[in-house]
Amino acid sequence: MRFKGKAWKFSADIDTDQIIPARYLNTSDPKELAKHCMEDADPEFVNKMKSGDIIVADKNFGCGSSREHAPIAIKAAGISCVIAKSFARIFYRNSFNMGLPILECHEAVDAIKEGDEVEVDLNSGEIVVLKSQISNLKSQIFHAQAIPPFMQELISTGGLMEWVKKKGKT
Repeated sequence: MRFKGKAWKFSADIDTDQIIPARYLNTSDPKELAKHCMEDADPEFVNKMKSGDIIVADKNFGCGSSREHAPIAIKAAGISCVIAKSFARIFYRNSFNMGLPILECHEAVDAIKEGDEVEVDLNSGEIVVLKSQISNLKSQIFHAQAIPPFMQELISTGGLMEWVKKKGKT
């Protein structure tokens, strides 16, 4: 599985309230949640980003409450994956359960600048900065841990619930 998109940078300790504020938790409709994705971290985020773009964040992304709405909002907004130095443990699990690809890579996070064009290969864990906004380098390659096949299967089927439904039909 490969993704390519523009990088959007966020700081450390982005909590689930910044990803999807509690005031919008009266719905579980992914389209409604997507409208408010990252609203408290960057109020204009959903107006600036495009489907396929990539969130790049510092450490402890997704800390705070254990709400599944956070990865749902990110995925429904059209973000293809999230790269961070680290993820809160429950957000990490919820992301795969909801079918949102995430990768940890300190070096990539430090090197990627907002607006860089980034390509991610989940099979190999390779993260490539194809075009940088700041440097004249045409590409930089970083290596995150590859996503295990079962986790990739969860992602490709749309998350744990869809995977279970699919397995029940076979």
